Amino acid sequence: MAVLLSLAAALAYGLSDFVGGLASRRTSAWPVAFIGSVAAFAGAVVLTLATDGSPTRADLWWGALAGVGSGTGGAFLYRGLAAGRMGVVAPISAVGAALLPVGVGVATGERPDALVWLGILAAVPGIWLVSREPGTSGDLAAGIVDGVLAGIGFGVLFAAMGQVPEEAGLAPLALAQLVAAVAVALTASALGAQWWPHDRSQAWGAAAGLLGTAATVTFLLATQSGLLTIASILTSLYPAITIALAAVVLKERIQGS
Repeated sequence: MAVLLSLAAALAYGLSDFVGGLASRRTSAWPVAFIGSVAAFAGAVVLTLATDGSPTRADLWWGALAGVGSGTGGAFLYRGLAAGRMGVVAPISAVGAALLPVGVGVATGERPDALVWLGILAAVPGIWLVSREPGTSGDLAAGIVDGVLAGIGFGVLFAAMGQVPEEAGLAPLALAQLVAAVAVALTASALGAQWWPHDRSQAWGAAAGLLGTAATVTFLLATQSGLLTIASILTSLYPAITIALAAVVLKERIQGS
């Protein structure tokens, strides 16, 4: 079940990133990310009210930390996707998103068996290969910073959400999405960028945000029914979906084509 939930999370994250990245190309990444976070918060609130849960203060703190990672990671990913090919930033972000929670999982006592470790060692370079696109050295140089920052953000998101137990319900997720919106606004302001909505096309961020909420819920369920190390690796396959959609919809070339 954890494997299926993780793959479902990868699918939803991949769809979310494609929609958000495409919208960012037409306007600006920061308003799209902000609208996405607000929409994700609204969706998470609805789910929280429809489910049971008794979060502790620690659970809420983990949710808040996840929100910082979600907001900054998503915004930098959208900025990178808007700047060039969809495959420049996504593979770098996925490797970072996978490695950080794996380290946290091991540090907090998870001990995958030898076969699982072999799968992890094969999956990390596989994440890069399955989603990489050819590009010029200039494109890669321009995308490295955004990719690294997005990867750190998503790694924090995955690692923090992996600490939320099942009995906490979805209130930590709702708090995470609220903090994500604030994180986007503060980060954009610090960089001198405009984050408030000012164009109708930025409304597509809402679709990306709701898909992101579905992805995070599914990832949370995966960590609660299995190991964080495995869930984070499988969920980090999300760029494959984004790149496949870019190839089909935008006719962008993928590796080997």
